[in-house]
Amino acid sequence: MTAQTPDFEVRLARDTDDLRAAQRLRYRVFVEELGGGGVMVDHDARLEQDRFDPFFDHMILIDRTLDCDEIDRVVGVYRLLRQDMAERVGQFYSEDEYDLGKLKASGRKLLELGRSCLLPDYRGGVAMFHLWNALAGYVAEHEIEILFGVASFHGTDVEALAQPLSLLHHRHLAPEDIRLTTQPAHFQRMDLVAEDKIDRRTAMLQVPALIKAYLRLGGFVGEGAFVDHAFNTTDVSLILDTARMNEKNRALYTKERNA
Repeated sequence: MTAQTPDFEVRLARDTDDLRAAQRLRYRVFVEELGGGGVMVDHDARLEQDRFDPFFDHMILIDRTLDCDEIDRVVGVYRLLRQDMAERVGQFYSEDEYDLGKLKASGRKLLELGRSCLLPDYRGGVAMFHLWNALAGYVAEHEIEILFGVASFHGTDVEALAQPLSLLHHRHLAPEDIRLTTQPAHFQRMDLVAEDKIDRRTAMLQVPALIKAYLRLGGFVGEGAFVDHAFNTTDVSLILDTARMNEKNRALYTKERNA
């Protein structure tokens, strides 16, 4: 990152160039940094892509102060799939990993979040706020009621993640009516340590910042993890029900926030 104060712009991808910029950032984070892969990853062009990309909205965060090619000025991204868009592709992305039956039967407006990432220099600062501010506007515009998606721990050694996974299961499991469950063929238990044996401080230090942020907003996790060897991650599902948020947090995802 430059020594200058970032000049951020957040918007939805408008064209193929914007999409390629989002895929380039994803490659830098998920492939180069985290060691992930996938059947459609283009290593020559340095693009992380999949068959779902054409159906999603791609929210991109651009730092205009960077002295580089336009494709490398994208420093943050969110991939967004509304229910009407999922019907066109035939499924939500995370349905390969999780049973979404309860959410889909709820009759409420759903938004799937995915591929969230920031370059290392932009983590833990105002960059995420800019992305979430834009996401709040998107949620309000489309009258979204439930947000959900997948967040990841780095690595596939479940035993090494026993403490944080168990903490999430015992303390932050979603209510039954909105709880996602890992598909039976991929189900990995999260309750690996008894609740009274969890070292909460140690466990929370292992929980990724994105998961912590959703928990602070009033979010929950689903039941069971998914070990994603292709991406070198252990995934948990996250659910954020705007009706269950407290008033302070709900203001982030309602039109009143801009009044």
